[in-house]
Order: sequence, then structure tokens, then C-alpha cells
Amino acid sequence: MRFATLQEWLDWQETLHPSPMDLGLERVAAVHGRLFAAPLPCPVITVAGTNGKGSTVAMLEAILRAAGYRTGAYTSPHLFRYNERVRLDGEPADDATLCEAFAAVDAARGDTTLTYFEFGTLAALWCFHQAAPEVVILEVGMGGRLDAVNVVDPDVAVITTVDLDHVQWLGGDRDTIAGEKAGILRPGRPAVSSDPDTAAAIVETAAALGAPLHRLGSEYRVRERDDGAWDWLGPDGRARHALPLPALRGAHQVRNAAGALMALELLAPRLPLPQAAVREGLQAVRLPGRLQVEPGAPTVVYDVAHNPQAARTLAAALAAMGGGPLHAVLAMYADKDIQGVTAPLLPLVEHWHLAPLPPPRGASARTLAQVLAAAGARCSEHASVAAALAAARAAVPAPGRVVVFGSFQTVEAAAS
Repeated sequence: MRFATLQEWLDWQETLHPSPMDLGLERVAAVHGRLFAAPLPCPVITVAGTNGKGSTVAMLEAILRAAGYRTGAYTSPHLFRYNERVRLDGEPADDATLCEAFAAVDAARGDTTLTYFEFGTLAALWCFHQAAPEVVILEVGMGGRLDAVNVVDPDVAVITTVDLDHVQWLGGDRDTIAGEKAGILRPGRPAVSSDPDTAAAIVETAAALGAPLHRLGSEYRVRERDDGAWDWLGPDGRARHALPLPALRGAHQVRNAAGALMALELLAPRLPLPQAAVREGLQAVRLPGRLQVEPGAPTVVYDVAHNPQAARTLAAALAAMGGGPLHAVLAMYADKDIQGVTAPLLPLVEHWHLAPLPPPRGASARTLAQVLAAAGARCSEHASVAAALAAARAAVPAPGRVVVFGSFQTVEAAAS
């Protein structure tokens, strides 16, 4: 084995390929073919989208586990530890398992260089081949068509909401980005859209491939109930009634739950689900960093929102939650739409506490301050996310709230 510790493997992987971002399937497919003699023998659900991917994966995993199925789930990025990316039966893979997986990928790649994400994706797949779960759930890292996860043919493809993000790599308009995400669809295999406004590129790609497309608001629907529960209404009269709201906060999570249920309904002949498991899974699901509330004085809300659509969702959730005055802790990457992300929260936030993220990608506190000052916002600059959070806690009037957002790294730094 090349290295003895997980951190040594991860540090080396960051240096292996000349570029940290190099979209394409040629390298990863070649190594995948050498690693595995056959596809995964269980159903595979692949989830792509701009926002809602992680929540959808978490709900799929929770419901399936509540039904007693052994699951494998691959997500990215991680919040606190790399191990979070590979889950077996809901538990992060241990260091020894990941090191063994990395060694297997290293042996199979020969002289092929792989990016950090490609190496990790192949390692996750190796873990699943070894553990033999009954169902595997894969979250696309970015886009879909050229993402390393797309080396696997899904039995059901799920596309959550689509909006502008990663425009440098995916395109500058929503339909072009949707076309990239539609790259996870396969001929004749079903697909699910949980976006209330399914992009034309997804509809057209599904039609061209003969992939049956199930759209929220068309082939399946959500119906609110007076008792606070909700009904899932599917095709051919299929339905699940009186479902509890997902344990994940935010009205948008019902949309993600509905998409997850549509995907599971499509796999019902192979993975039947009793109603009790659906209810239990929706109530048990947890996902750190998504409207995660830390009670206290002041209340602190952590959210990884880092694009305009996610920020609009966060603003709506904060408004619905209510409470006292709101201060914000913000740190972002410079290649993100800072103005677009901050704009939805401007009417809610009384004061912004700004912090830098490390170079080369991180935006400085000064850069953030210039954008917010131009919008007329009150703000202050701090040396770190931790310092910004401490200042916000001390400054917000009682009974106040603090929201921490802007990236996974921001939430990690604040919540650690």
C-alpha cells in the first residue's frame, strides 16, 4: 500500500492530476473497467441537480434503511470528515476501508492520472462492490454528463432543481446546465424531476432516449392536508397518504421527499416499501448543514447555501421560521455569484459579519464587503469565520438569530 493513513492518501490525491478540475469520463471509465468485471448487482439511483441533491440522497437512504435494506451512499463534498462521503448502512466508512479502496484504485489505474474527485468516486464504488449492499445511491458532484459518477448506469435517475451554478464549467444559462445534468439519463430507464419547472433540455433528452420521465406537478404531485401532513400522488392511481413532514427543515424539503418517493416507487418491484418505513424514514432523516438549528441565545442557523437559488430558499425558510433580529456570518468562494447569493437575504439581515476563505478560491472579507456596501448593507470584516461568528453572537440584539452560510467550508469552520 502506497500510504498508511487516510490523510496521506488524500493529500497525495490532490497532487496526482495536473488540474484539480478536469471533467470527462475517459480516464475514470478506463480505470473503472480494470477495477470491476461487472456492474453493481443491485439497483442504483443517481441524483443530480443544482440544489436538493444531498437532501434527496439522505431521504432515499433513510427510507430504505427504515425498510431494512442494506444501503450504500456516496455524496460530496463532506462537511467535517472525508469519511462522510462513503456511507455503508448509514455509517461513514472507516479509515482502513477507505485506505484499502484507495490502494485498489491506485493499483488499477496504472499510469492514468485521476483528479481527487475521480479517485474518490472509484474508491466509493470499490467499497460498494465489496460490501454488496442491496441498493446504492450516488450523488453527482457537478453537472452530470461528464461527472465521474456518470460512469455508472443508474436504474433510476433523479434530477432535483436546476439553476445557475458552476457556470464556468456547465454553461451560462439554465437550459444548458439542465442539459448537462440530463446526461445521467439512460435509454429506456426511468427518470424523475423534482423541479416544479422541469427544464426543456431534460424533457427533450428523456424523449430522445426513450427514458420515461416523471415530473413533479405532472406525473406525480404533492397535496397539502389540513392536519399538517401531506399526500404523495403518483401515476396510475398510486398514492401515499398522511405522510409526516420531513425532519429536514424548510418547505422545499417536501418537494425533495416527493422526488425521492417517485424514484422509490419506480423501484418498488425490486425494493418494496411498506408505508411504515416511508413514515419512519421521513421522520428519521438527518443532514448536517441544511437549515441546521443550534438552539440558544442567540439561535444559530447553519446552511451550506452558496448559489442564488439556494439563497432564495434559505431566505424563505428564515422568514417562515420567524424570530428576533437576524445577523449573518458570510464567507464564500470568489468564483460564486456573491451579489446573487446575498440579495435574497438583504431584506432580512440587519448586519453582515464577513470572513475570508483560504486562497486561491476564497473571497476576501474586503471583496464581500464591497458587494454588500454597494447594496446599502451594514457589514463588518473579520479575520476568520470563527471570529465573525463570535462577533455576531455578541452583537445581535436579544432575542436574536445568526445565520451562517456561503459554502460547506464556512459551515465546517463555524460548527467545528
